[in-house]
Amino acid sequence: MQLRIFTEPQQGATYDDQLAVARATEELGFDAFFRSDHFLAMGGDGLPGPTESWVTLAGLARETSRIRLGTLVSSATFRHPGVLAIQVAQVDQMSGGRVELGLGTGWFEQEHAAYGIPFPPRRFGMLEEQLEVVTGLWRTPVGETYTHEGPLYTLTDSPALPKPVQRSPLDPSRAGVPIVVGGNGPVRTPALAARYASDFNLSFPELGTVEEKFANVRRALDEVGREASSLTLSVALVLAVGSDEAAFRRRAAAIGREPDELREHGLAGTTQEVVDRLGWLSSLGATRVYLQVLDLHDLDHLAHVAQEIAPHLP
Repeated sequence: MQLRIFTEPQQGATYDDQLAVARATEELGFDAFFRSDHFLAMGGDGLPGPTESWVTLAGLARETSRIRLGTLVSSATFRHPGVLAIQVAQVDQMSGGRVELGLGTGWFEQEHAAYGIPFPPRRFGMLEEQLEVVTGLWRTPVGETYTHEGPLYTLTDSPALPKPVQRSPLDPSRAGVPIVVGGNGPVRTPALAARYASDFNLSFPELGTVEEKFANVRRALDEVGREASSLTLSVALVLAVGSDEAAFRRRAAAIGREPDELREHGLAGTTQEVVDRLGWLSSLGATRVYLQVLDLHDLDHLAHVAQEIAPHLP
């Protein structure tokens, strides 16, 4: 099972804070550093203010050497797909081919209002067309042009440059980066993942629904004739673990969460409790877990997972 570190910098983190976590992620043997893509704190003052996700990942691309880097998830409302394709391809080049793109509809209306970003009421079609445009630009052969005319976006004779370093996981003959698609819908989101994604992610699901939601995406894969093994099934959950009950409760208090609530909804409790929950997720088919780390200054938390939990996972 792959363990990835997932941060929420809009809650109050500088670039240097994120760099320290990314370096620890790399040094401790985790698979990847991911970050949210938000412009407004969800509780608290968010000082010193938000950091732009792809600017941050560009910096981290030059200051790390092994870990994969990505967003969970970028909002389709924030960037035109042509601009997004350029940004992601450039950061992929800067990292030597270590970038992944998580893309979703966006949901936090207040952050759009705060920064003057339009927030249309229906956004799933926007997400679907953005995925078509971004991947279409990347897979267009060098020397050819890309044209798209859709309900929301029109691109005419684009040179479709630059290209990512990586090859598309779904078509290795073409350029592309791994794409993460996730959500709780029973039909449309699994269908979108089956068409575009290499990682289908459930972010903070009710744990009792994980098996059903994984079954939904397996059905979607079957409907398009795609092998189930070609899609990684992943879960993102809040992390709060301690070597004993007292250490766990200190970490729960540090992020303002109740211990019982964390145990019910996250990867939380003592070391063995978290090992057991990760083993259970593995039994349902999850092969990757994004550990939502909310206290970015507690690097010992990451070390504990790397040294005391990771060695016991399948």
